[in-house]
Amino acid sequence: MGFSCGFIGLPNVGKSTLFNALTKAGAEAANFPFCTIEPNTGIVPVPDQRLAVLAKMHKSKKIVPAAMKFIDIAGLVGGASKGQGLGNKFLGHIRNVDAIAHVVRLFEDENVTHVSGKLDPVGDIETIITELALADLEILERRIAKTEKNTRTGDKEALKELVMLKEFYKNLSEGTNIDTSDPVIASFARELGLISTMPAFICANVDEKSIANINDIINIHPLGKLAAKHNMEIIPVCAKLEEEISQLHPEEAKEFMKEMSLSESGLSRVIKTGYRILNYITFLTTGEDETRAWTIAKGTFAPQAAGKIHTDMERGFIRMEVISYEDIIQCGGETEAKNNGKMRIEGKDYVVKDGDVVHVRFSV
Repeated sequence: MGFSCGFIGLPNVGKSTLFNALTKAGAEAANFPFCTIEPNTGIVPVPDQRLAVLAKMHKSKKIVPAAMKFIDIAGLVGGASKGQGLGNKFLGHIRNVDAIAHVVRLFEDENVTHVSGKLDPVGDIETIITELALADLEILERRIAKTEKNTRTGDKEALKELVMLKEFYKNLSEGTNIDTSDPVIASFARELGLISTMPAFICANVDEKSIANINDIINIHPLGKLAAKHNMEIIPVCAKLEEEISQLHPEEAKEFMKEMSLSESGLSRVIKTGYRILNYITFLTTGEDETRAWTIAKGTFAPQAAGKIHTDMERGFIRMEVISYEDIIQCGGETEAKNNGKMRIEGKDYVVKDGDVVHVRFSV
């Protein structure tokens, strides 16, 4: 599995329509709040042209791409942190994903009602961010009370933890982001299950007329300033167009996108953004049986990457034979790359890179 991405947003902003388009999963999409109650799940292959090239070279019997799980989570309303709407159930579903896609609507449509009675994408995002922060503050309050008891015994680790907890609480109370650039702080925030610190981006749902010049619109739209404040990228998508694209043959879809001045599909943009904000990369294995893509975090060492293929490979890791995909292509094949000295023998300290084509040597 590549990663899981949860679509969240207020009711009737196009979450389920976009989910259906990207996954072809057929989730119900209707013009009333809480159409989605239990989260819909769809798994899609991660587009990677390198797989087909390697599979052809090695006459692989099958291709196994990395996969991405989309989760369409029920629409949120103000007061969710206190149980309004689907409240705690909604928040629980969010905590189970790797990244969050905030879906907002940027187009008027008299046939699609808005839960607040007017189109306000900035207000929509602010409502969601506020509810997530309030839910996190409750978690922090309980953890602070528990940790303060532990500090009375002179527990030094508890004292360090309390400092971080109070800093987290202060930031969220003041409406500022928790800085997770420090790996220790980021790890602690994940352990606490703080939704506010999860990687997130914005899916701006626009109409067909706007998609061609959407970058100009985003640059002057107040949503851009809000996104910058919260360190979120904006991915413009037209859920209606994506739905049409999803029903076409790949070649027809390519031609259709060209006519609409779209360089790539919304699915491709969402996946690329997800990988980027999560610092994920892909390494490859290839042979006669199969050519496969594997998703790992950037900075993963060779034994742990091998463990993605099979736990025995991590446990009995000896070495990793590595050739970059680019070298294989330039040399005209894996054998030719080896003959040109492009294969490297790497040990336990090697950090696997995107596009590495590997063969693991291990003992059972």
